[in-house]
Amino acid sequence: MFLASLAMYVTPPPLGQATQELWSFLRAHLADAGLAGLPERLDTGIAHDEAWLRPDLILSQTCGYPYVKTLRGRVRLVATPVYSHPGCDGPLMRSFVIVSRDSGARSLADLRGTIAAINSPDSNSGSNLFRAAIAPLAENGRFFAGVVETGSHGASIDAVSAGRAGCAAIDCITFGNIRRFDPQRLGGVRVLAETACGPGLPFITAAGASDERVALLRQALAAAIAAPALAGARDTLGLVRFDVLSDGDYEPLARLAEEAIAAGYGEFGAWT
Repeated sequence: MFLASLAMYVTPPPLGQATQELWSFLRAHLADAGLAGLPERLDTGIAHDEAWLRPDLILSQTCGYPYVKTLRGRVRLVATPVYSHPGCDGPLMRSFVIVSRDSGARSLADLRGTIAAINSPDSNSGSNLFRAAIAPLAENGRFFAGVVETGSHGASIDAVSAGRAGCAAIDCITFGNIRRFDPQRLGGVRVLAETACGPGLPFITAAGASDERVALLRQALAAAIAAPALAGARDTLGLVRFDVLSDGDYEPLARLAEEAIAAGYGEFGAWT
């Protein structure tokens, strides 16, 4: 039995329901093409990052920075979703740097000496793009007074709203989803700035997948975009299409990290 795990954008609840609907369509399309052993439902019991390197993986979604940092050559790229949310530009996305609604900050430079919240050190949107935006402002490799790791973009928003952190970087897709389905969660924050953009979160499959299987997955994703029956799910997810990107397309994310580290602004624990 294959493993299917699409856990990056499944909250608030309408997103999880739409993601399962998307998988049900993909499963039927793949089964009609002769692929056996497909699970009826997405696996919600495994941590998203634990699914990525499973040899039985049929489909998952990873973050761009973990891909360039540790997954290249160990998984296969399938396609990158294109979303309709503000801040997205085709298969590219950016992060919104947020502060509390009553913050006096007017620029990134005004965040010096504050506490930054990040969802994960390996997050492209919450850490890598954020670090790249702050690195030019750092002095002797220091900028923030402290950094807290929250575990999710939603928790980072809550930390800023509650005053436990002064700022955070939230990927534009998550921000758009929350604005649509849980808008009260954004009541205590505002967008201060935008980061540079980079390629979005790719769908992947196991490294051992054949070219034929990858082609079948891409055909299934294309069919999901064209299917009238999935119009509601696509609208809920903000899903426009899937683009096929290469390793080279993701390389800029690695360069952003290398340039920040070369400038003396290293991993998130050294930001302070």
